Amino acid sequence: MGRRQPLLGDVDHGALGDTGDSAYEKRLIAELHRLESAQAELLLDHLGTIGRDDTLSAKQAEFGNQRARELGIQDHVRARVCNMLGTPFETGRAAASWNNESSMYVDLHDLFAEHSRILEVGGRYVTITGCWNPRYGQPSKWVSQINAHFECNIHSRREYLRAMADNRLVPQAVIDLTPETLPYWELRATSSLVTGIEEAFINSYKDGSFQYVLIAADRV
Repeated sequence: MGRRQPLLGDVDHGALGDTGDSAYEKRLIAELHRLESAQAELLLDHLGTIGRDDTLSAKQAEFGNQRARELGIQDHVRARVCNMLGTPFETGRAAASWNNESSMYVDLHDLFAEHSRILEVGGRYVTITGCWNPRYGQPSKWVSQINAHFECNIHSRREYLRAMADNRLVPQAVIDLTPETLPYWELRATSSLVTGIEEAFINSYKDGSFQYVLIAADRV
């Protein structure tokens, strides 16, 4: 469950080279993609061991199925688009499930109820998400700008933990990735991909009102 998005780690400035080089922008975008891949790999690392017969879900079904055919594993892997609040998967059959920067588009209790339903006891759920810091009492102006830009509703970290507890998902790790994601946004702000929302991410990460976290929880 979930869409893949940025972002993790220090920028490899050596790989970028000279800003005056005609190929600099191409290398910059490649570096952004490398950081995006690092984020996805971190999420997968926290899922644990996944066998070829375990259930996985994927939003980018067409891409996933094409890659499966290219790798010759189409008989073992199939990706399809479905509603993450009501999936077609059997109850208690999934070894692992995840959301990658998609949980801010739905009600957390509805979302975690569905994850809890499909996961086997002892199954692992992982999310990487942006959340507002409850120490601030309410979303900051930067968080409000991000909500408006992406037409989403960013939840607080406290809301994640409460909704998980209500749905038999017990956190095993809560990791603050904010320092590791800031370099991505600072680099993106200098690229041709800039949209104007980068300032809100950078400022909210720096003032602590917005956080980028990984939560890994087991189904009990």
